[in-house]
Amino acid sequence: MAAKGKGARYRGSVVAFPDFDPNADAEALYKAMKGIGSDKETILDLITSRNNAQRQEICTAYKSLHGKDLIGDLKYELTGKFERLIIGLMRPPAYHDAKEIKDAIEGIGTDEKCLIEILASRNNKQTHDLVNAYKDAYGRNLEDDVTGDTSGHFKKMLVVLLQGTREDDDVVSEDLVAQDAQELYEAGEAKWGTDEAKFITILGNRSVTHLQLVFDEYQRIAEKEIEDSIRGELSGDFERLMLAVVDCIRSVPMYFSKRLYKSMKGLGTADNSLIRIMVSRSEIDMLDIREMFRLRYEKSLYSMIKDDTSGEYKRALLKLCGGDDDLAGEFFPEAAQLAYRMWEVSSMRKIELRGTIHPAANFNPQKDAEALRKAMKGFGTDEDTIINIISQRSNAQRQEILQAFKSTFGRNLMADFKSEISGEFCKLILGLMMTPAQFDAKQMKKAMEGAGTNEKALIEILATRNNQEILAMNEAYKEAYHKSLEDAITSDTSGHFCRVLVSLVQGNREEGQADLERAEEDAKELSDGCNDDSSSMETRFMSILCTRSYPHLRKVFQEFVKCTNKDIEQVIRKAMSGDLKDAFIAIVQSVKNMPTYFADRLYKSMKGLGTDERTLTRIMVSRSEMDLLNIRREYKELHDVSLHESIKVEALCGDTSGDYRKALLLICGGED
Repeated sequence: MAAKGKGARYRGSVVAFPDFDPNADAEALYKAMKGIGSDKETILDLITSRNNAQRQEICTAYKSLHGKDLIGDLKYELTGKFERLIIGLMRPPAYHDAKEIKDAIEGIGTDEKCLIEILASRNNKQTHDLVNAYKDAYGRNLEDDVTGDTSGHFKKMLVVLLQGTREDDDVVSEDLVAQDAQELYEAGEAKWGTDEAKFITILGNRSVTHLQLVFDEYQRIAEKEIEDSIRGELSGDFERLMLAVVDCIRSVPMYFSKRLYKSMKGLGTADNSLIRIMVSRSEIDMLDIREMFRLRYEKSLYSMIKDDTSGEYKRALLKLCGGDDDLAGEFFPEAAQLAYRMWEVSSMRKIELRGTIHPAANFNPQKDAEALRKAMKGFGTDEDTIINIISQRSNAQRQEILQAFKSTFGRNLMADFKSEISGEFCKLILGLMMTPAQFDAKQMKKAMEGAGTNEKALIEILATRNNQEILAMNEAYKEAYHKSLEDAITSDTSGHFCRVLVSLVQGNREEGQADLERAEEDAKELSDGCNDDSSSMETRFMSILCTRSYPHLRKVFQEFVKCTNKDIEQVIRKAMSGDLKDAFIAIVQSVKNMPTYFADRLYKSMKGLGTDERTLTRIMVSRSEMDLLNIRREYKELHDVSLHESIKVEALCGDTSGDYRKALLLICGGED
């Protein structure tokens, strides 16, 4: 949000065309549109290789030479997304923003995401230019139109942003930083209800440099990031707006990299968002956005555009993108600093893990056992009763129900379930009835039995369980299958991948906090390993990634950025392959943010054709009393759709039943 200072490097992807001749360009465009049809290649190549100031000169020359409006002719000749993109490039930046805002608020319904994106990300000068351009283009007051179309705290914050009066003084008062952080804490976390006005005043007016320090101080006071508090205290469009403001305070390029990713992932493309960002940032910070995109998503923006779009539209977008990025190339300074900061934040974060299933109040195992017996007795089965009881009791309570069922009826409740229900619904209910250790042991067994091995399931379980959970799983496996889990893994896998799994299944990972001096040594060891042959590199990585505590590894990965100018995950992706690569990446992602790792696994289980019910069931069961609420929040943040909605849609497809869906939705615990 802060304007770049004098002497700052140009970070746009579109530059001024050398030997520029506006009259020659105007003639070339006129010829490209003359007669039947149009020469789209000429239009595309010419307009995307001129900067905006040059395009304005071309418009003037076109009018002088031919007495016609160039934008009007382009609209007549072109169609669809390609037309919208080219016309967007032809408008001056402030007028492009004004048109986007006008489109967002006119007609039925409001495009709040567009309002949020533009007003949260523009600096004071850009905002003033936008307001003036809107008045000039439409003869209306932008603030009046925005306030007429929005309401509540969302409207109030938009009005503050529209003033364009954010402080831009980089001289920061430590006393005011501490005061603002404390006031934000007292306005939300430390208060019954929320003082939204305090959030609006501080986040809407303080300078970028000041707020970055406030966020650091806030984390120290609250032991959580300001984003976590906003999600917990605010809601709806106001919550989304405040999160966008925080994102832009932290890093505008990172904010836009997330917006671009969300515009292209999943089924269909949000073309208006994609076009708006590619046009508006092409002469500001597209190179930084590209780098942040690679940092966050381990793929280049160029490759995602290439895979997600087509035709002249794709070619024009790729020209604006300005080039592809080598996956494991070195960071630009800005991205290196951000990568370092991301690990620092990860190491400081104290996440309150929250499940979605809690012990039921007024629990009576005898009564539940009788209700379940009645639900399965006689002709037909009352699946709703089974769902409501089993999915709304804690695991400890389910174990009591098992005992009560056996004592009262002399029957095995699990066996009765198997005979009365079937398919994915049956697997889900049986999974909930096992202890966590029994369930993990069963999942490990399933991953290794039969033809082929489900390596991703083995990795997911062993990379995310703590020592106590792994040791309990080992005991449960031995008891159920009369064989050690380590022997089973050794029989079913090989090479370095086998060695990694065996190391993890020992349950001997160090515990405790980071040791800074040792973290620097470990980072150096990993850095040196990058220059080894593949086998030696894999051994070095395994010796550290599989044995150090997660808090320590966060510090190691942070120091790795400092000494290599690269991100550990990108190095692994570039230098390794196969199951070993997947195992190391799972460890790194779990160290960084375990709920995010599971959110990604859940998304992939429901993405594309068909649903991977085994993965979906495994995660929903195993995390329901651990951190499923955290996973839900990360899922919504990453994918712009709630986990609840994804399950609702996906569980209707394929070989799944309505009962399976009902149970999953109850375990999910609600809509976000």
